[in-house]
Amino acid sequence: MFTSWGRETAKRYDEESLKAKLDALNDSETYGMILRAKGIVESPTGEWLHFDFTPGEAEVRKGPAATTGLLCVIGAELKEDAVEKLFEL
Repeated sequence: MFTSWGRETAKRYDEESLKAKLDALNDSETYGMILRAKGIVESPTGEWLHFDFTPGEAEVRKGPAATTGLLCVIGAELKEDAVEKLFEL
């Protein structure tokens, strides 16, 4: 059974740290079996970063602005507390 975790956030992430967080999602012991993650977050420079994650592959790109940051993670045996801690919420 799959579950999803989603949050709105005003937290800002730089591109490097966001990529590191996405790479960390490959650790199924810590976060559960993550099948997909996506979202839009603001960077410290005011640019908006759009991201997509599937196991073994993560993409971060600049894109149009959003009203607020959005994070969504979908997986099996999802460890929501660990995911929340990873994104520093």
